[in-house]
Amino acid sequence: MTKPGPLLILSGPSGSGKSTVISRLLATTDLPLHVAVSATTRSPRQGEVDGVSYHFWSPERFEAERQAGAFLECANVHGRWYGTLRREVDPYREKGIGVILVIDVQGARTVRQQYPGCLTVFLQTGSMETYECRLRQRGTESEAAIRGRLETARTELACASTYDYQVVNDDLDQAVAELRAILQRGFQGDGYAG
Repeated sequence: MTKPGPLLILSGPSGSGKSTVISRLLATTDLPLHVAVSATTRSPRQGEVDGVSYHFWSPERFEAERQAGAFLECANVHGRWYGTLRREVDPYREKGIGVILVIDVQGARTVRQQYPGCLTVFLQTGSMETYECRLRQRGTESEAAIRGRLETARTELACASTYDYQVVNDDLDQAVAELRAILQRGFQGDGYAG
């Protein structure tokens, strides 16, 4: 029987570099990993691909799946639904593949209750100024949206100590190396209860 792959929850404020760290990790490791694709009712942004970036669903389909129990967790954020599908997690873990969930602190709390042995990592930068700089460099958000994201970041940072690991992403290579080491321990079973 195959040992279940580890489940790793990665959270962090907007601008912490979650997507960048995950992309670099996947390009530089031979660990069997799957990044769970969340479902959302929001429209795709430029460059986003359905089934890769998100599963872009109508509100009706999302609600039907929610009623059918398809989600590990879901939430309405600013009028749009987001959720983690069970089928993006369990079938992969059963094959010994590690699954990475990139979810917010609220979703992390919910998933942790269902998978008490999961690994949790909070990705952050060394300062609020770094978040603000990264958000502004994106050039995709209004001033009000940036201010809102920074306020959310402060709230999320207050939850960092509830995670198993805190990784500072001021040096991308170092952050990726730390995340890779955490996952390797997960596959070896060190500190992982399945």
